[in-house]
Amino acid sequence: MRDAPVVEALNAVVAKHGRWGFWKCHDRLRLEGHPWNHKRVWRVYCQMKLNLPRHVKRRLTRPAQPLNAPLLPNEIWSLDFMSDSLYQGRRFRTLNVLDEGVREGLAIEIDTNLPAQRVCERCSNSKSGGDYPKRYGSTMARN
Repeated sequence: MRDAPVVEALNAVVAKHGRWGFWKCHDRLRLEGHPWNHKRVWRVYCQMKLNLPRHVKRRLTRPAQPLNAPLLPNEIWSLDFMSDSLYQGRRFRTLNVLDEGVREGLAIEIDTNLPAQRVCERCSNSKSGGDYPKRYGSTMARN
C-alpha cells in the first residue's frame, strides 16, 4: 500500500498525542522530516477516522413565555435610574417614572444625588389626579 508510511507516522503521533487535531499532527510530521503534503495526510487521517468532532457550544433552551404587558394605565409604574457625567467630569443621575400601560413618562428627576427620601416623594407626587399604581416595577429587575 502506498500510504503505509503515512499511516505508521500518523499512528505514532496519535499514540503519543491523542487529542491533537489534524494540523498539529501534520505540523509534527513536517518537523520530523516527512515530505507529504497536507492533502495526502488529511485523506489518510480521515480514512483512519481520526478526525475529531468539533466542540459545539450548547445553548440553553427555555420555553417561550408571553410578555405580560399591562393593558390599562396605572397598573405598573417602572422606576428607571440612569447616570451620566458632564464635560467637566461631574456626575449626575436621573430618576424616570414610567407608566408601563400607556408607555408614558410621568416624571423625570435630575440631580447630582438622589436620596431615597426624594425618590419616595417623586413617586407619591408623580400623578396629580391621585391615581397610584397597583404595583411598582423596576426596569433593571426585568432584564
